Amino acid sequence: MNPKKMWGGLLVILLVIVASNAIFVIRETERGVLLKFGEVVNPNLMPGLHVKVPFVNNVRIFDGRILTVDSNPERFFTQEKKALIVDSYAKFRVKDTKKFYTATNGEEARAAGLLAQRINDGLRNEVAARTVQEVVSGERDELMDAITQRLSKVANIELGVEVIDVRVKKIDLPPDVSDSVYRRMNAEREKEARELRSQGQELAEGIRAAADREVTVLEANAFREAEIIRGDGDANATKVYAEAYNQDPEFYSFVRSLRAYQETFSGGGDIMLVEPDSQFFQYLRDPRAGQ
Repeated sequence: MNPKKMWGGLLVILLVIVASNAIFVIRETERGVLLKFGEVVNPNLMPGLHVKVPFVNNVRIFDGRILTVDSNPERFFTQEKKALIVDSYAKFRVKDTKKFYTATNGEEARAAGLLAQRINDGLRNEVAARTVQEVVSGERDELMDAITQRLSKVANIELGVEVIDVRVKKIDLPPDVSDSVYRRMNAEREKEARELRSQGQELAEGIRAAADREVTVLEANAFREAEIIRGDGDANATKVYAEAYNQDPEFYSFVRSLRAYQETFSGGGDIMLVEPDSQFFQYLRDPRAGQ
């Protein structure tokens, strides 16, 4: 191989290596600092293409977007010395790249851990100044706003980050306290249920008594009306019988005798003891007996 070509190829390779180490890109979603032997010389690299001196300068690139730090649930005490388990999170982003690099060495996990400690400290102070009712619902928004403002100032000074928002995901009672609260709530609900059941039974008894009384009244009225109707019917029947009898008394007596004969002899008996001159057989002895 020609020595010139060999040296030319080595030079090209060397230039490519130098260029790859000298040129770097900062994206729109990133923040970066330029270091010279570990010292920050440019704390605010703008997005775009940049050049550095190989082996002299170094670049640290950070995520410039909004990040989330999720704190572990912590036990805090309220103004009444009651314990609460608070689970929170915060949104933040890098604002001062130089201070962020100096405080955390550019490690996002380390920054999240330091920020989580400060969030818990802020929550502990704010919760200690409020009652359970205020923490849970009454002044929850004010509590979050106060923590966000105070934490943002501290985090900007100490870590170079801006805290955008702090929120509480969940507030629980400790297990030992929640069990007693549950038992008390259960006892209260059972007491309320017993009272409602007793009121319902009392109301049911009143309705049942009123219904029984109404049934008795309706039956009495119906019986009275039935007796009146039956009496009117008997009176009408008696009147009809009387009118029919008055029209032909002899015929009526004859028909009644025939019915009496029919009822007497339909039983199948073969012996009857009567007087010979009894009126029972008057129409058998003489068909014109009634005239």
